[in-house]
Amino acid sequence: MTATTTTNLLRAAQIENYAVPAFNVHNLETAKAVLEIAEELRSPVLLAATPGTIKYMGEEFLVGLMEAGRKRYNIPFEVHLDHHENIEDIKRLIDAGVRSVMIDASHHPFDENVKIVKEVVEYATKYGVFVEAELGRLSGIEDDMSVDEKDAIYTNPNEAKEFVERTGIHSLAVAIGTAHGLYKGEPKLDLERLKDIRAVVDIPLVLHGGSGLPDTLVRETINMGICKVNIATELKNAFVGGLKDYFIEHPDENDPRKYFKDAITELKQVAADKIAMCKSAQRA
Repeated sequence: MTATTTTNLLRAAQIENYAVPAFNVHNLETAKAVLEIAEELRSPVLLAATPGTIKYMGEEFLVGLMEAGRKRYNIPFEVHLDHHENIEDIKRLIDAGVRSVMIDASHHPFDENVKIVKEVVEYATKYGVFVEAELGRLSGIEDDMSVDEKDAIYTNPNEAKEFVERTGIHSLAVAIGTAHGLYKGEPKLDLERLKDIRAVVDIPLVLHGGSGLPDTLVRETINMGICKVNIATELKNAFVGGLKDYFIEHPDENDPRKYFKDAITELKQVAADKIAMCKSAQRA
């Protein structure tokens, strides 16, 4: 496969024992804020876009933002499709210029998951596009997808090895006890399972559900092989919290250049903390 930005980012992270943060963005303001703080901290970063984000922004605007970002920001970054399930949508976005995708067929039986993912990999490979897939299922809510805790399925290490070999994916999202959204109680991760997966899978591993996890726990997963950490809910909460606080203090304000300011400041602080968390494992 031709080396994409995501390929190079995750390979470097795997070799040097840190993780690349993947922040879910939803509009121009959140995307710019993440890129600005990443550039300030000289950190690589991924901008993750769910199907809901694509529908909200429009794929033409997403691609335009990606191209503008490459000209404006002097850091390695990539726009990455997050939890996309429709193969034709993924192919269309690849044709439009997206070079990093996730196909999520984890709700299907193992062999069907393999079949779907393999089709995406075969198409993506023709264009040198990076592909992530998931084995196992996280609980919680992501976009329009909702999985009850009782329906969560942990990644089987032996199946993970077979899955990677049969599909040819470039990174694997694992289910080891994390959840989408914030945690209702104290998160408990199956680190022994992660160790077993790492022992039989040599491609970069991905941790979804990074919001609300203690930094020490995330750093431990990075030291055990996680190369990419997804963060969504904490960013959304920070952005919305800053916006609400501003309007409480300025109820008659109508200028977005002013009322977005506090929301962006709050979001940048969370992003900075998560970037530091992902990089700090390198020094552990």
